[in-house]
Amino acid sequence: MPAFHLNGKPCNVDADDAVPLLAVLRDEQGLSGPKFGCGQGECGACMVLVDGQPQTACNLPLWSVQGRQVVTLEGLGTAEQPHPLQTAFCDERAAQCGYCVAGILTSAAALLAREPNPSRETIVQALDKHLCRCGAHNRMIRAVQRAADAMANRSAPSSFSASDTP
Repeated sequence: MPAFHLNGKPCNVDADDAVPLLAVLRDEQGLSGPKFGCGQGECGACMVLVDGQPQTACNLPLWSVQGRQVVTLEGLGTAEQPHPLQTAFCDERAAQCGYCVAGILTSAAALLAREPNPSRETIVQALDKHLCRCGAHNRMIRAVQRAADAMANRSAPSSFSASDTP
C-alpha cells in the first residue's frame, strides 16, 4: 500500500504499485485537475508536482511517489485564498478551454518557486512542454509574469481596466 502526501495531507492508496499516478489521482482520489491527454507524458495535461518538480502523472508509476509530496492544481490554492498564479490567470483571461491549464499552472508554480523573477524566455521554456491549441500562450506568459510581480509584492494591477491600455 504506497503512501505519500497529496496536497499536504497523508494519502494511503490500495492499488498496485505499477498503476499510473494519474489513475489514482482521478479515479481513487476524485481529483479533476490533472487530465488524461496523450498518455505518454508528452502533452503536459496531467502535470503534477512531485517534491516541487513538475512530473507527468500519466506515466509515473505509483511506487515512484511513495514517501514523497505530490501537489495537484487542487493543492495550489483555494477559492478563498487562490495562488497568485490562479488569480493572474483569471485576470489575464489566460485560460480558454481549460484542458491544459492545470498542468500549466503546476509547472508555472514550480518555476516561480525556484526562480521568483523569471524572464519571458525562461517562462516560455518552462511552459514549452505543454500542448495548448487555444492560442492563449501570450496571455499565459503575461499571467505568469503578473503572478511573479504579485508574489514579489510589486505593484501590479489586480485586474484589467481600460486605463491599462496605451
